[in-house]
Formats: sequence, C-alpha cells, structure tokens
Amino acid sequence: MARDKIKLMMDYVTADVVTAIIEEKAVSVQKAMKAFYNSEAFDRLCDPETGLYRESGGYVYELYKRL
Repeated sequence: MARDKIKLMMDYVTADVVTAIIEEKAVSVQKAMKAFYNSEAFDRLCDPETGLYRESGGYVYELYKRL
C-alpha cells in the first residue's frame, strides 16, 4: 500500500481517537491530542508493520484506554 494512503488512514484513526478522548474525558482538543500523541497506542498506530492503521478509531481508542 502506498505510504500516502497509509498516512491518510492513520490521520483518520487519530482524529477519531482524539474526538473520543474529548467526548469521554471532557478535555480540550490540545489536551486530547497531547494525551494520544504521547501514548503507546499512537506509537503502535504510527508503525505500519502493526497494521493498526487498518482498524477503526473505536478499536484504537479501546487499545489506548487499555495501555
């Protein structure tokens, strides 16, 4: 798969996860982004070898909460 397409899919998943954090934790966009970007779930999402970018935002959000 092309790198551009993988990056786009990662961006969509990231947006979904950040939105879920905002809604569940009632925090600002900046705090939600910082929390996710500094998480192990984000590190895994950014590694194309994991294939996590193919999963839904909900799935990655649940992973984020568990890690």
